[in-house]
Amino acid sequence: MRRPAPLPAPAEEPEQVASAAPRARRPRRDGDEGDSAPVAPGDGVGGGTQGAKELGDAPGSADADTAVIEDGVVEAASDADRTSRGEVRSADVWRAARARRRALRAEIRRFTQRSRRRRIVWWSSIGAVLALVLGSVVAAYSPLFAVQDITVAGAKTLDVAAVQAALEGQKGAPLALVDESAVKSALMRFPMIESYALEARPPHELLVRIVERTPVGVIRSDGGYTLVDAAGVVLSTTPERPEGQPVLSITGGTDSTAFRSAGLVIRSLPADLRAQVTQVAATSTDDVTLTLADGKRIVWGSEEDSVEKALVLVALIRNAPKAGTFDVSAPAVPVVR
Repeated sequence: MRRPAPLPAPAEEPEQVASAAPRARRPRRDGDEGDSAPVAPGDGVGGGTQGAKELGDAPGSADADTAVIEDGVVEAASDADRTSRGEVRSADVWRAARARRRALRAEIRRFTQRSRRRRIVWWSSIGAVLALVLGSVVAAYSPLFAVQDITVAGAKTLDVAAVQAALEGQKGAPLALVDESAVKSALMRFPMIESYALEARPPHELLVRIVERTPVGVIRSDGGYTLVDAAGVVLSTTPERPEGQPVLSITGGTDSTAFRSAGLVIRSLPADLRAQVTQVAATSTDDVTLTLADGKRIVWGSEEDSVEKALVLVALIRNAPKAGTFDVSAPAVPVVR
């Protein structure tokens, strides 16, 4: 039995068949939920290529995620576009990093400004001091400050010209390099010099301050009269007695304690009273006796309280000018005879 021929398809079937064609899926974007809705090649856009063109004209087509839909296939943007966009981003990052480094350096400079200023002031001060010291040393040891003039101060009985001649060898030497040992050796030839001091006066003067010995009397011997000071140093020897110097009659000589006590007594006398003393005798430290030019005899005793004894003696002589002996060994109870 033959099967009857199929009936012709209704008019709507082609449309249904067309609608059953595979649908392309649009690319998924951030914020979409679930699977992307299928897009038919001709849904609402007139189908095929025309639909792809209209999607490309839609807002946001310049975005990095924009896709071109053609014949149901999703194509990515061209490599050239992605490369160009990547270069712009790298340059921006580099510029941002450089700006950040500059800002960081500026902040560091701002917060360390005070310490940097202190370091600058400190090092500047050190440099100035070093420069001053170095300049002073160079100038002091240079010929610019060489000795040209020698001045002697404090000489009363000494011959100043003789002292200057003895120090002639120091001329031409820098003030800072004056040979003190040579100066000492030259001045030792003058017994009257008890002490001295050197003073440099730039640019060319060397000042020599001298303290002369104070003679206390003369010791008579076969050679004449020897002038000595309180320490027993021989200052000079002359055949005749020097004017104004008393004759010393000391038991034990210049090395004895009696001589030391007599020397201290003479140095403590007032100038007007000392000028009247013609002889000093002592056998021990406690029996120093003075003889004045008018024959008066002074029993002084030891060198203790010599200033007070001198004041008492002056008053006694004024009140008893005709007395011959004045005992001031005990100044609180003097005796006049």
